[in-house]
Amino acid sequence: MQIVRDLETLREAVAALREEGGTIAFVPTMGALHAGHMALVEEARARASHVVASIFVNPTQFGPNEDLSRYPRREGSDARMLEEAGAALLWAPDVATMYPNGPEISIRAGPLGDLLDGAARPGHFDGVATVVARLFDQVRPDFALFGEKDYQQLLVIRAMVRERALPVEIIGIPTQRDADGLALSSRNLYLGEEERRAARALPRALGEAAAAIHAGGDVAEALAAAHDKLMRAGFDPIDYVELRDSETLAPMAALDRPARLLAAAKIGSTRLIDNLPVEPA
Repeated sequence: MQIVRDLETLREAVAALREEGGTIAFVPTMGALHAGHMALVEEARARASHVVASIFVNPTQFGPNEDLSRYPRREGSDARMLEEAGAALLWAPDVATMYPNGPEISIRAGPLGDLLDGAARPGHFDGVATVVARLFDQVRPDFALFGEKDYQQLLVIRAMVRERALPVEIIGIPTQRDADGLALSSRNLYLGEEERRAARALPRALGEAAAAIHAGGDVAEALAAAHDKLMRAGFDPIDYVELRDSETLAPMAALDRPARLLAAAKIGSTRLIDNLPVEPA
């Protein structure tokens, strides 16, 4: 696997892959890779001739009091994982390469980016849309793969691609989970042993709420019960536990169309997010 850090070499490397024929699938990451990322690479290999991955901890999607400096960085082991998984190329730019004059021009994520996580983390999805657009312009893939664990991010990127008419197909991959049900996330590395045990309440509470809503239960009651379970488990604050339209993220008071049950809450100093699909019976 080739590791590339400058744009000229990246363009040459991507051109060489194109000359070999076939298509390119792209897996953008911020590193600290886990089995969830490897599931993206596996699906990328199934869909395209060549897989390009990136590792870039994007500063424009972190708020002033968030964990940019703490975010785990372990490029050596990440690169080995990608190579073993069959990636052909790793794009690993630094901040100066991605933003040579600073983030002079940013992309607004729009109303979709102002909801839920966007309300809790103002500007976050503007930073996501901006960096993903730059990565797409640099790599120019045929496909790009993202995990459904970051469901709102997936919808924002799909909307950005539609609005800018970018020639890339966005593919969402179901959330990968540990044996205890916790969604795989790089931020799980922050959890202490007791916090990790308590964090299991998040997927359990969502699963129980989703089952109740699917069975015809009252949506508001199911959400309130999930919120209470998270509070009792030690999550504080709880940013949201919401049932939203699976395409628009509009609030839903009844399950009359495909939906997503989404939650975000802190356990200790670590903010976790999770979501589940909920289909009408």
